[in-house]
Amino acid sequence: MALFDTRSKDIRNLPGFGLTATLAVAFLYAPILFLVLYSFNSGRSISRLDGLSWQWYQAVFANEEIAGAALNSVLLAVIAASVATVMATAAALAMVRMKVRRRAAAYAVLNFPLMVPEIVTAIASLIFFSSVGLGLGFGSLVIAHTTFCIPFAYLPITARLTSMDPALESAAADLYARPWRRFTLITLPLLAPGLISGWLLAFIVSLDDFIISSMLSGPGSTTLPVHIYSMLRLGITPEVNAVSSLMVAASALVVIISGLIARKQT
Repeated sequence: MALFDTRSKDIRNLPGFGLTATLAVAFLYAPILFLVLYSFNSGRSISRLDGLSWQWYQAVFANEEIAGAALNSVLLAVIAASVATVMATAAALAMVRMKVRRRAAAYAVLNFPLMVPEIVTAIASLIFFSSVGLGLGFGSLVIAHTTFCIPFAYLPITARLTSMDPALESAAADLYARPWRRFTLITLPLLAPGLISGWLLAFIVSLDDFIISSMLSGPGSTTLPVHIYSMLRLGITPEVNAVSSLMVAASALVVIISGLIARKQT
């Protein structure tokens, strides 16, 4: 009887769930599949497939402007994700292992970038940097991206830290291990899957960001999403499809790796 009740409450057993889920997935991913397909078009048309060719991918790798924008995006994402992961780790340790006053308010502040529309964050950052006299460019992008990425790194790190047994650290303390030694030999290795997963999520969020980057990028600090948008204003060509397909592939790879790491830690 209990098994019957459990199955009856499973959403997958509802009439029409399979068809609805299939249509939703097709609606979300069919445009991406067409994008990838037309990136191999041998002609310049984006609505007629004239044949298959690698020429647009060769054009992307030979384009110095795309290479420069990609380098800016990767460098920005690495720095922002690394700093955000360190700050998120400190925040997670304080929230989980220490007695924090007004915990709900602190949690809301940490996750504020997730709750506020990104355009609001971008405009607020632009106004703030202009008010304090900090010019637009790579430095402003690093600060804004780091702030925006902190909650994405914080959530998997907190989930991992919550699942860890605090008795291990207590046992190390009973054996006269100093706090820093307990952290480096016990807490940090056990926390590593959450750190890696959080870093990867922060990295891909920064790499794919367009709104904040478009507001704060200056000469010489154009990121790849902003450069792709500038290419679209000149007309969509299969070269745009090719560079967009590469971005999709990179994002999917990072998300898959992050998911696999998250599965191993559970």
